[in-house]
Amino acid sequence: MIIENHHDVTRDALAVMARTQNPRQREILASLVTHLHAFIRDVRLTEAEFREATALLNEIGKLTSDSHNEMVLMAGSLGVSSLVCLLNNGDGGNTETSQSLLGPFWRLNAPHVANGGTIIRSDTPGDPLLVTARVIDRAGAPIAGAEVDVWHASPVGLYENQDPEQAEMNLRGKFTTDADGRFWFSTVKMVGYPIPTDGVVGRLLAAQNRHPYRPAHLHALIVKPGFKVLISQVYDPKDPHIDTDVQFGVTRALLGDYVRHEEPHPSDAGIATPWYALDYTYVMEPGETVLPRPPIK
Repeated sequence: MIIENHHDVTRDALAVMARTQNPRQREILASLVTHLHAFIRDVRLTEAEFREATALLNEIGKLTSDSHNEMVLMAGSLGVSSLVCLLNNGDGGNTETSQSLLGPFWRLNAPHVANGGTIIRSDTPGDPLLVTARVIDRAGAPIAGAEVDVWHASPVGLYENQDPEQAEMNLRGKFTTDADGRFWFSTVKMVGYPIPTDGVVGRLLAAQNRHPYRPAHLHALIVKPGFKVLISQVYDPKDPHIDTDVQFGVTRALLGDYVRHEEPHPSDAGIATPWYALDYTYVMEPGETVLPRPPIK
């Protein structure tokens, strides 16, 4: 492989990629080299810019810890996470889907909670939110016995792993759907929040004059053998950043109706006013049941 010119580099790199034994890996690596080399030629990448790019990748790795995942934040901020999600669900991105981004804050081993219970585990001031939801298949049939892992940010815009004032696993919990595919619980109304901006992603947003905010949303990860794991977020359409999500995650199918009630709750006088109610239906697609790798511990 004596290189005569820049075209030879691409030719020889592709020849090496072709030796990859796994067919899917071979396809991905060949395409990666093709597009990456084309990108470098297209932008006429300088040596200084290349060194800066490698330094940024190294910095992203160093910033990632048990409680923070800078690479997931970067993928979302570039629209990559949303693109991958849409291309792999809803008939290749052509129909609506309940699938959404996993995000950087899902944790394993959230505590199991009985239907009707609460996921509030420490003093968390905020308006009460009562969630009722149903899990169905694409034909509309209920999915019983599904495990539903839910989590969300607090009314101050922080997940419990970011906030020493919150108890361990606050605003997280696992539920099991009943015979009608339903689960329900109480919590507090979440708010939109800024993603962490003290790293590489923050500098990217500043360079683009972009705000760092995500609109308010409720996460869910739903597991049932025989179905593709459903990773979802249900957004509040009244959030001021609903049209400008920094992670490009909002689709029309993921808009929930967070109904505000000024009157007392009809059956529970202990619920303060105002209170909110959310009723949402999650649609699971058939497929292989594979849990994602948690972005944090």
